[in-house]
Amino acid sequence: MVLLTGFAPIMRVDATRLVLGSMPSKLSLQHQQYYGNPRNAFWRICSAALGIDAQAPYTERCSRVMDARIAVWDVLHACVRKTSLDADIVEDSIVANNFAELLLNCPELHAIYFNGAVAERLFKRYVLPQLADGVAGRSMLRLPSTSPANAAMNFEAKLARWRVVFDNSATIAVQ
Repeated sequence: MVLLTGFAPIMRVDATRLVLGSMPSKLSLQHQQYYGNPRNAFWRICSAALGIDAQAPYTERCSRVMDARIAVWDVLHACVRKTSLDADIVEDSIVANNFAELLLNCPELHAIYFNGAVAERLFKRYVLPQLADGVAGRSMLRLPSTSPANAAMNFEAKLARWRVVFDNSATIAVQ
């Protein structure tokens, strides 16, 4: 099996919120785009919350997310996985992204949102123990996965839960 490598973050240094996935899907890697599977709800959620045209060119969508001071990244830099399912990630192959550097470079980042349970679990297992002060002063919240594999929740329910990312006045508990 081949070691898959993820993407650089979509971010500006003045980002206040960070959305973390686990690892790009095969379609995302083919398209070289975060949430590149057209069935993934992430860009439709951004469209509804920020007025982004979900069909706009990828660079435009990324710019609009960054203008909202939202960063997008994945917990994993690299891993071996034979399908797009997070359950197929080979644990021994995991290489986490460098969050110490990201947090140092984004001093205004106050909230971390996980795109699903796997992203949260991977962050807490592979990243959090490596951070000197953890995520001191930053809140963390798991949101429902936008993946098409999360078919148990419809789009409207996902959007309702995800609105917290886009509401600058919203506060979540620091963990």
